[in-house]
Amino acid sequence: MNISKLSGHLAMLGANVMWGLMSPVAKKVFAGGIVAPVVMVDFRVGGAALLFWITSLFTTREDVPVKDIARLFGAGMLGILLNQGCFIFGVSLTSPGEASLVTTTMPMWVMLLAWVFLREPVTAKKWGGILLGAAGAVILILGSGNVGGGDKPALGDFIVLCAQLSYALYLTLYRNFIRKYSLVTIMKWMFLSAAVVAIPGSIDSLVSTDWYYISAMEWGGISYVAICGTFLAYICIMIGQKRLRPTLVGMYNYVQPIVATITGICLGLDVFSPLKGVAIVLIFSGVWLVTLSRGKENN
Repeated sequence: MNISKLSGHLAMLGANVMWGLMSPVAKKVFAGGIVAPVVMVDFRVGGAALLFWITSLFTTREDVPVKDIARLFGAGMLGILLNQGCFIFGVSLTSPGEASLVTTTMPMWVMLLAWVFLREPVTAKKWGGILLGAAGAVILILGSGNVGGGDKPALGDFIVLCAQLSYALYLTLYRNFIRKYSLVTIMKWMFLSAAVVAIPGSIDSLVSTDWYYISAMEWGGISYVAICGTFLAYICIMIGQKRLRPTLVGMYNYVQPIVATITGICLGLDVFSPLKGVAIVLIFSGVWLVTLSRGKENN
């Protein structure tokens, strides 16, 4: 494996570790009853947009024509606003465990969409890898305590599923386009597009929030979601998306249940068992099997 592919794998691993921690962190913030899901979405898209535009001041400036800004607007809607918005709203209505279970469907959608739009072959190794990973993820989730249930789990699960579909579309439709510009240029325009749409529509929620009563722990959770779960995670995702095939990028979603399980064990909310060890082996075996599959590279 060359350095470029290795860095892509490490970047995807890092992003999904940070995302795996985000469900319990966001759920903990919502439990305080002060920060609404729509406000959390504003912090994610607005905070990351600000950070990427500040970062762009220290990088080489790239001119982006209007037609490409329009395409980046579409990418921002699919890959950021719909994905993040649906995920945050879904988690607020269901449990972190069920939300993690729904996220395991994303690699399947990516594989099918890559076959439709990019003509990437659907091989037996890809199917085998996805099924292995899904089996491991299901074992982990069903074998862990379902802490922090939601009021409307069915609706929440459906909204989380919409988040997976929107992100699968983004990974597939924009895989080649994002190679045209640098990581920072792509991200600053995508997040600005998402912020311009999200924030004006949530003014009432922002005004009605009791900011004074938000605890230090809740501010820490909000900061984690905005900085680690969004800004840093999307940097990693862009690196991985540029260097790996869409199906393989999607496979790393299976890392999130592993992180959730390990976090639960460290916090005393769960215990390690041989079955969980088998599940983790299945997940990484699935990623390895998809890596071996020879899909059509899109240059």
